[in-house]
Amino acid sequence: MTYPSVLDRFRLDDKVVVVTGASSGLGVAFAQACAEAGADLVLAARRADRLKSTAALVEERGRRALTVQADVAEPADAQRIADAAVAEFGRVDVLINNAGIASAVPASRETPEQFREIIDVNLHGAYWVAQACGRVMPRGSAILNIASVAGLVSGQLPQAAYSASKAGLMGLTRDLAVQWTGRKGIRVNALVPGYFPTEMGEQFPDGYIDSRIPLLPAGRAGDLTELAACAVFLCSPAAGYITGASLVVDGGMTII
Repeated sequence: MTYPSVLDRFRLDDKVVVVTGASSGLGVAFAQACAEAGADLVLAARRADRLKSTAALVEERGRRALTVQADVAEPADAQRIADAAVAEFGRVDVLINNAGIASAVPASRETPEQFREIIDVNLHGAYWVAQACGRVMPRGSAILNIASVAGLVSGQLPQAAYSASKAGLMGLTRDLAVQWTGRKGIRVNALVPGYFPTEMGEQFPDGYIDSRIPLLPAGRAGDLTELAACAVFLCSPAAGYITGASLVVDGGMTII
């Protein structure tokens, strides 16, 4: 029997990868990295105009890209993402549940509508897309949920909804791993980023991130390519014996 080389195990050649929240930030980085690893992409987000830019980056790397305008908080839209992937490519091999929004509202003033919006996108949305894709994924597939260190530790910002959604996402990851890894052959893991330069970070108060960086053992914010490399690893055959795990990529933030 011939086994793939170590480096070949990190490839995603001819896999079909769905990335939600693919119009900016982490989603763009994940899409680029998966394309470089050999995958074709299904790119989903609410901002259709910005998806075109991500698709162009994928195609520049010699891979195919399908864009789907969708709001993952709507179960029908989540199903439409999976249906579009199957119609275009015949299957879904990898799902990167990246769509997310954030807020920083004091708990005493946060409205039910504000709290529900965060949970609906970050937690419910990830579940709806996982359900839809999980129904059509073959054995050997992988789901990667993008959580946050806010689900593990306090960043000393008023982020009850965001923190709850990301902690919930890690709990969802564990449960789906138990349900689907053995029965369906679908591995389910979470990636837990610390500080990375994204559009979401622009919502923080002025100077907030600059004040936090010196406290990190790494002494700097992360580079998006560092996080994307970890995503490719967890979605690839190299991580074939990893499921139900939450990989923290935070420059040491959670150990201090």
